[in-house]
Amino acid sequence: MKKSFNLYKNDFLNHLKDIKKSSKLTLKTYDIALTQMLESVSIEEESGSYILPLMPLRQIISGQNRKTIAKKLSAIRSFSHYLQEIKKIKIVLRDDESVKTTTSLPKPIEHHHIMEAISKADIQERIIIVMLYSLGLRISELASLELENIKKQWLRVTGKGDKMRDIPLNSGLKNEMEHYCTQYQPKKFFFEKKGVKLSEDSLRYKLNKTFNRIGLKVTPHQLRHSFATALLNEGARIEDVSELLGHESIATTQIYTKLASDLKMKSYKNAHPLG
Repeated sequence: MKKSFNLYKNDFLNHLKDIKKSSKLTLKTYDIALTQMLESVSIEEESGSYILPLMPLRQIISGQNRKTIAKKLSAIRSFSHYLQEIKKIKIVLRDDESVKTTTSLPKPIEHHHIMEAISKADIQERIIIVMLYSLGLRISELASLELENIKKQWLRVTGKGDKMRDIPLNSGLKNEMEHYCTQYQPKKFFFEKKGVKLSEDSLRYKLNKTFNRIGLKVTPHQLRHSFATALLNEGARIEDVSELLGHESIATTQIYTKLASDLKMKSYKNAHPLG
């Protein structure tokens, strides 16, 4: 029976890859979770259904953080749904209580810190920061950006699940990008060295090095958060921000609305005469 479920697992992962266009990270997470489940649980057959008791798995992963546990249980639930909907196999998940996780708000970088880092950056470091901050790109999207996808007033990026979206380019950023291309002469990818695309790690390293000069540790994702928060603080529609970020669901973007509200309240309290 375990052998059959291992084959189902492989079919499911292929389904996620080919049909759902899931990312490599998602596939890896699901593979680990399902492998742990199949190694730890004893699958039982009862009244035409297969019973998957999750308590043994919970005991194995109990030492991991709550978000990791939640992701792994989510993978197993998705696998169960796939078996029932696609393979027409009746599955019962036993001991499947939900795991509550706290939602942590992203921490945007204040605008003056970003501008200070830019003032101490070379041409390449500067354009990395400016593009992440003013376009809201993921680091993977920045690393894979090709010259043919940069137009006069917009650029096209490939996001999660190979989904493409178009992002407007203002004239100032467009001029900076053209200046960079004049200096570095890329052939295919916007960021490359000797014809080879720069890796995400290389771009992260350059970003970290630049912000280290002003005593800050900043991630590419924080600049993406800063982009979203700035737009919402200035009254942008959440639907538009969600589309610019390439979120699959507007619910993902809603976390920024709370963050923007918190920042507004903080500014209000600081400015209030009795604050």
